[in-house]
Amino acid sequence: MSTETDRGDTPVPPPPGGVLWSISGDIRALLMLPAALTLQVAHPAVGAGVDEHSVFRTDPWGRGERSLRSLQLWVYGGEEAAEEGRRLRRLHHTIQGTDVHGHRYHALSPANYAWVHATGFPVYQHAARYLVRPLTGAQERALYREWLQVGRVLGIHDRDMPQTIEEFWPYFRKVLAEEVGLNVVVEDLTAIDRPVPPPDRGPLPLRLLLKTLWPVLFPPLARFRRFITIGLMPPEARAAIGLEWTDAQERRLRRFCGVVRRVVPVLPERLRYLPYARRARAAHRRAVRGGGRLRRRPGVPVRSA
Repeated sequence: MSTETDRGDTPVPPPPGGVLWSISGDIRALLMLPAALTLQVAHPAVGAGVDEHSVFRTDPWGRGERSLRSLQLWVYGGEEAAEEGRRLRRLHHTIQGTDVHGHRYHALSPANYAWVHATGFPVYQHAARYLVRPLTGAQERALYREWLQVGRVLGIHDRDMPQTIEEFWPYFRKVLAEEVGLNVVVEDLTAIDRPVPPPDRGPLPLRLLLKTLWPVLFPPLARFRRFITIGLMPPEARAAIGLEWTDAQERRLRRFCGVVRRVVPVLPERLRYLPYARRARAAHRRAVRGGGRLRRRPGVPVRSA
């Protein structure tokens, strides 16, 4: 059967009320994203592209802000999601070069582009066990279907991604076994001794305070970043890359995530969800009450039709 992407129709993001609708806008997703990013760049082609073309070293806060906004659009952007997918493909069109093994790469090569997207599913699935709750079999299947739908938003053809969860795991393990490994970008993302500039976003008084305190704040933050990045990565991925993880670290992770799992659900929605997701959720409730259809503009609450 042909798909929206294969037919050329405009793909739509996952529906409100789905698994992604709940997970990706929750503040706990911020703890999951470093593991997904690190797993992405462990692929030699992706790592080389990021190493040579990304500004993640010189503008980490801006890069992170833009990536988070883009991810939120994929799920909550409604009619704007497909345009964001097209924008990303235009952005990656010129990213090409040679990886550390001497192989030519292009960011939009189907295998490379699909891998970048594919890594989100196993990280969400694994991290949810710690930070939210273990997904049921039905929820895992729903999450994978929704992740495929996000892939279509990004312009990934169905033929380039495993179409069932049963097909996904052999594909995932094959890439782990044959492709991924430690590289300079993975080392940068998990290092505790690489310099990172202080945050340059937010109110000026806060930025000045953080700049003053950064020499004191950064070392523990860097250790936490490494801890949560490696800890929330699926164990088979962690092993394939060669990232060390001990039983003591696992116990600390479980204690930390236990606290997060109990605290976050009792927070008010304005604190529990990221701003874009919060606006989309509120707009959806208004549309349901009014019997209207969701229509979406970036960052603007949906009004019932």
